[in-house]
Amino acid sequence: MSVALPEPAPADGWVTANHEFLTTALAVLAGRLTGDDVAERVRRLDRVRAEMPAPPALDVIAGAFGMSRFEQDTLLLCAGVELDTAVASACAAAQGDPNRRFATFSLALSALPDAHWSAITPTAPLRRWHLVELAHPEAPTTSVLRVDERVLHALVGLTYVDPRIECMTEPLPAAFALPASLRTAADRLAELWSGPTGRRVRLHGRRRPDLRAVMSAAAADLGLEPLVFRAGDLPDTSAERNLLARICERESVLSGRCWLFEVDDPVADAGRSALAVARRLSGPVAVACPVPDDQDSCSTALEVPVLRPAELREVWRAALQPTGPVLADWADRLAGQFMLGAEDVRSIARKIRTAEPDAGQMLWEACRSLARPAIDGLAQRIAPQAQRDDLVLPTAQDRLLRELTSHVRHRMTVFEDWGFGAQSSRGTGVAALFAGASGTGKTFASEVIAGELGLDLYRVDLSQVVSKYIGETEKNLGQIFDAAETGGVVLLFDEADALFGKRSEVKDSHDRYANIEVSYLLQRMETYRGLAILTTNLKDAIDTAFLRRLRFVIQFPFPDTAGRAEIWRRVLPPDLPTDGLVPEKLARLAVSGGTIRNIALSAAFLAAEDGQPVRMSHVLMASRTEYAKLEKPLTDGEIAGWTT
Repeated sequence: MSVALPEPAPADGWVTANHEFLTTALAVLAGRLTGDDVAERVRRLDRVRAEMPAPPALDVIAGAFGMSRFEQDTLLLCAGVELDTAVASACAAAQGDPNRRFATFSLALSALPDAHWSAITPTAPLRRWHLVELAHPEAPTTSVLRVDERVLHALVGLTYVDPRIECMTEPLPAAFALPASLRTAADRLAELWSGPTGRRVRLHGRRRPDLRAVMSAAAADLGLEPLVFRAGDLPDTSAERNLLARICERESVLSGRCWLFEVDDPVADAGRSALAVARRLSGPVAVACPVPDDQDSCSTALEVPVLRPAELREVWRAALQPTGPVLADWADRLAGQFMLGAEDVRSIARKIRTAEPDAGQMLWEACRSLARPAIDGLAQRIAPQAQRDDLVLPTAQDRLLRELTSHVRHRMTVFEDWGFGAQSSRGTGVAALFAGASGTGKTFASEVIAGELGLDLYRVDLSQVVSKYIGETEKNLGQIFDAAETGGVVLLFDEADALFGKRSEVKDSHDRYANIEVSYLLQRMETYRGLAILTTNLKDAIDTAFLRRLRFVIQFPFPDTAGRAEIWRRVLPPDLPTDGLVPEKLARLAVSGGTIRNIALSAAFLAAEDGQPVRMSHVLMASRTEYAKLEKPLTDGEIAGWTT
């Protein structure tokens, strides 16, 4: 089917002229049905057509659908029954029955010029594109023949979305000024749609709003109106999908529309349904998917790239410019941390209409909230509550943690403004390993860092990630990393040696696939843009090739006596009632910071039960319980001088 798009919405002059043309054409038709001399009416019809500022709707529709003169007159006959009582009366007179005030193919074949039987078939334009409908398809010549309502309104110059499509679609907003990389993709999409080799394009990219923006811009360039289908809203049966495709193609002709099918998973049932409809369309259509789909070899793949931080910064600056310089100063921070789409940025910026001092923080929190839904179902969110002052570490480790935080905070400056990003194809994120015995503060330090950066902390449950099925572990990890790429989160892999262990000598297929998993992780960590923290009790178990790709490796030592005393001072809340607690004596307990916190909490509950302030005796009882849990003896030297 050749697509001939209608003219843009015409002025009142065309509407009036189209109405006059249609009225005259119906008068010609009625005269033919009743056997009148229609020569003068035909001449008048030709004059009206010649004087119109743009072709009449009937001619545009007939030409676009490749209709013969007889098929065009048959369509006009069906429309005339609805529009003009004279045509309905002429139908009754021609069929010799006052009750048969309707059109049939039999009537058209006998009364209209240039009649041919092929017009009746389901593959001919009238029935193929559902321009007319048979009340009883099993009797095609004698059945009542009616014009489709959408087509009837198009003939009189009215346009809207067919209700059968409107309930499944949403219109795309008007295109905005695109960053350079998205503009290039939009130009390429418009070029592909205009080319002779095919009009179906596979768009793929991580940011769905950016895919939509590219589609909208390409449609605007070609004067098309884009509508979006969600894969899950499409019909299940093949017959329903076929009908939907025909109506979509009809809409492309009647109103100059193009189509975007959004697919989350091309191999799922909903994804296959969307692809099945898209493949039936010959008009401008795109299938949007987060990942490339190579199943459709008859379409062209087009990647919509993720915006680089420098581009994203310009989008932020433009979006925040109306609010004044206070918020514009946040552009660097937001672009450096959150990898959002251009439309995401504009949507967030529209909600901030003030330059009050806390407006920048409101922007930051809005970006965090936008990043959460993608990963909330894949990892456990931990609300960071730990403060830097609560963390007790030697000077060297404390300095490394502060340095790690600065690497995340200033990556826009270093990688984009100072050019380090152009020297490497690796990701601009930070990967760190926290190694040390259990309870030495690894997870606690992760909370501190996430809190200082204003980011969410997500703990990855390795038991939910690692799978015995080949390829599933990589798939699960890929979903987590992709969801975290927005940059609004800190990923925490607890006990990572279980997953990031040394690659072994290949002795069987299990070893080979285990090594593939580790190799995949090495590659994925290199390209990851955010902050990932791995913790392990066994640093020596981590693959050395993996260690080389970590920007920070921080050893958390077991606290010495002075460190334990300081932990005791900080772990006891200011409002806690105490009596005779001596941190130096408590520090004799040779336990880690995590165990100290457990003992302090248990002692508080014991004191609350006794209705007393926390005393050394309560700590002693709690210590015995904790040591028993650890299967560790509580020595006399550790509790010497304690009051029991």
